Amino acid sequence: MRIHVGRLIDGTGAAASADQVITVENGVIRDIRDAREAKTFADPARRCLDWSRYTVLPGLVDAHCHLFMSGTADPEVRHRQLAADFEEIRQAIAGHLARAAAHGVVAVRDGGDYGGHALRYKTEEAPAIPAGMTVRAAGRAFRAQGRYGRLIGRPPLPGQSLAEAIREMTAPVDHVKIVNSGLNSLVHFGRQTAPQFTLKELRAAVAAAHARGLKVMVHCNGETPVAIAVEAGCDSVEHGFFMGEENLRRMADMGTVWVPTAVTMKAYARMLPQDAPEAATAMRNFRHQLAQIRLGRDLGVRIAVGTDAGSLGVHHGQAVGEELGILTAAGFSIEGALACAIRVGGDLLDLPGNREIRVGNPARFIAVEGPPDRLPEILSTSRRFDGSLDPQERFLR
Repeated sequence: MRIHVGRLIDGTGAAASADQVITVENGVIRDIRDAREAKTFADPARRCLDWSRYTVLPGLVDAHCHLFMSGTADPEVRHRQLAADFEEIRQAIAGHLARAAAHGVVAVRDGGDYGGHALRYKTEEAPAIPAGMTVRAAGRAFRAQGRYGRLIGRPPLPGQSLAEAIREMTAPVDHVKIVNSGLNSLVHFGRQTAPQFTLKELRAAVAAAHARGLKVMVHCNGETPVAIAVEAGCDSVEHGFFMGEENLRRMADMGTVWVPTAVTMKAYARMLPQDAPEAATAMRNFRHQLAQIRLGRDLGVRIAVGTDAGSLGVHHGQAVGEELGILTAAGFSIEGALACAIRVGGDLLDLPGNREIRVGNPARFIAVEGPPDRLPEILSTSRRFDGSLDPQERFLR
């Protein structure tokens, strides 16, 4: 099978290529070449699909979401989801995964919930997960007693250290989520909260997780909580609002991945009453984070696309496009922003290393109708192709 595509983005950050022909045999990309050259060597007996109106790119990763929650502003729905049982939550999770898939997302990393519902869904409802979708789940996050995080996790048991809790957990988690700060204030701009764990505690916890082959994602905002997480050897800093240049430099040096989730504050600024001071503070928070992303890019920090989908106004799937738009506003090219959602996000989730569109890799990609300069808003038009499937099943919505 040959596919003539209007634009090809390979996922490495390289500029898009125009008018390419992709040859697929037995589910593998065997050749990629300019359409004019391909015509010279074309086999007239071999079918060529005309996707000249489409831009083709690898599937995307949302490296931070909460599948148990919806981005809805309906207070009744949000309140119910805060305490719903698995039977109710599983319907919401199914819808969230379907919406993510409809926006070109092929993998999500869940940041935890109070009941471990996303992890249970992954293990018990695997046949219901959209074809080609990978779900990585933390189960229930860890937090300090009496501190923020009850919605997404629990503290270690009385007398149990954080490291001991990680060593002794039996849930089949894919990674460990630790909460090491509070929330960002919508009243006092730039207010920072104390860390939940000491460097000694967090370093031991990270070592315990790594000994089990598990990566560690740490919720942290503010200079001290982020500094502790980075020095402890965490794999990714989640949010990182108001962490400052010194932490960004240290993250670049250590290879720590940053998941900024800037779309959350933009959503708050949009969803809150426009005359409310909280809306103005949310916008200031967003602009500060945008400046940090720009600085992080300049310093060489590895940035992954994560949305915190499930937060107010942050909708699963759709928010990935919004976060990509934020990265381009911070100075990334669209190809560079997409690499954050493909290469960096995929590495963070330990996805196979053959995700880019290149010769020898599996023929799995998405196509969106329109040119790259209309990304990311056209992600909602995405259709997926999987060359390993039977011909009648290769094209997935």
